[in-house]
Amino acid sequence: MKVLPAEKMTPERVYGKTGSMRKTKVPITATPYTVASLQVATNSFCQDSLLGEGSLGRVYKADFPNGKIMAVKKVDSAAISLQEEDDFLEVVSSMSRLRHPNIVPLTGYCVEHAQRLLVYEYIGNATLHDMLHFSDEMSRRLTWNIRVRIALGTARALEYLHEVCLPSVVHRNFKSANILLDEEHNAHLSDCGLAALTPNTERQVSTEVVGSFGYSAPEFSMSGIYTVKSDVYSFGVVMLELLTGRKPLDSSRERSEQSLVRWATPQLHDIDALSKMVDPALNGMYPAKSLSRFADIIALCVQPEPEFRPPMSEVVQQLVRLMQRASIVRRQSGEELGFSYRAPEREGDTRDGV
Repeated sequence: MKVLPAEKMTPERVYGKTGSMRKTKVPITATPYTVASLQVATNSFCQDSLLGEGSLGRVYKADFPNGKIMAVKKVDSAAISLQEEDDFLEVVSSMSRLRHPNIVPLTGYCVEHAQRLLVYEYIGNATLHDMLHFSDEMSRRLTWNIRVRIALGTARALEYLHEVCLPSVVHRNFKSANILLDEEHNAHLSDCGLAALTPNTERQVSTEVVGSFGYSAPEFSMSGIYTVKSDVYSFGVVMLELLTGRKPLDSSRERSEQSLVRWATPQLHDIDALSKMVDPALNGMYPAKSLSRFADIIALCVQPEPEFRPPMSEVVQQLVRLMQRASIVRRQSGEELGFSYRAPEREGDTRDGV
């Protein structure tokens, strides 16, 4: 049976939890789907199709008859309030207009039978979290150059959300599990715009809905307030993950090392301590100057006071300069991929890096 996206459905027909119908007129560029078409594509949302689970619902792999593969997020109605569910299409409209090479695009949606589903482009390789923490074999594929490129790609995504979109879009759940990597290890940030479905227009939200422990900025933990500068802090935590290969919170480690930020931050400007923090999966294959500059950016992003954290445009500029220096060094060393030399291991070593 050939099931295609619904042609006769209109975004003006929206049913709330009570079954009452309200009409709304919002420009939506995404494709409307029927529940039936998504059930067929996901094999009735079976366990084998499950890709992952987030605060707002589960994500399934969808194989359509026309050969396209998509990712479908089945929004849990209990995770959003009645008002936000009624305004679902307005959120879909905003999300469908987000267009950036480093953001996973929303391509479709479903509002049939009081269900709320979002259809995204499928990025089929792995999440950054899985690449870093699932196995040594996977993390070894992430060379230093690739890690810097991932940081730059996600920084550009946040810069777009914070400084290009009007009004600004706060991600509110920035973490390595929401960074999808394609086959070339290009970064694609997911869940952009989803924060609008969570309660509270004042941006004061519960830890159950927004953010993840280990990534949350101090001001959010203390007062529940979340801003673009809170996203910057979370970005700094992800950069620490890229540098160290460690999880933001790891109860299996010694108490003093369980919190990645608390353990790593005091050592970011100590070159000897910094070199010992580097992910062992890199096998020493990184230039010391690049590492130091990378650490400097992290230190700026994870500052306790939000007003002192840089805007993402400044972070992008610094990472671009770091990548440009990397390109020069690779040409000088005659290498095409990554870096083929180790960091200096003794004082007086004058080998140049990025």
